[in-house]
Amino acid sequence: MQIKDFLNHLDDSKKEKLGEVIRFGIVGVTASLLQYGIYLLLLHCLGKDISMTIGYFISFVFNFFASTYFTFRTKANAKHGAGFALSHVINYLLQIATLNFFTWLGVSKELAPIPMFCICVPVNFLLVRFFLKR
Repeated sequence: MQIKDFLNHLDDSKKEKLGEVIRFGIVGVTASLLQYGIYLLLLHCLGKDISMTIGYFISFVFNFFASTYFTFRTKANAKHGAGFALSHVINYLLQIATLNFFTWLGVSKELAPIPMFCICVPVNFLLVRFFLKR
C-alpha cells in the first residue's frame, strides 16, 4: 500500500512525469535488448561497429514509434521525426565511442555494450524527451 499512498499524493503533472519515466524504461529496455541481441547475432560475422550500427538502426525504428505513441504520447510528424533522428545521431555517435572505449579498456566485445548502455540510455532519454516534448 505504500506505493499507492505515494501515488495518491502526487499531483497530475508529477504522475504524468513518473509515468513517462516508467514507459521510457520499458521502451528503452526493449529497444536496448533488441539492439544488443542483433549485435550479438551479427558480431562474429560482421565485426562490432557494423553489428552495432545494424542493431542500432533496427532498434531506432522500433524506438521512434514506441517513444512517440507509448512513452511520450505524442503524434509522429516531421518535426518530431527530425528531432528524434537528431537526438539519435548524437546517441549513436556516443554509443560507438563508448563501445570502442570499453573494448579499448579490455572489456570483451560481447560485454562492452552493457556499460555503454548504462551511459547512453540516460543521455538518450534527456535528448529524446527534449525533442519530442517541445
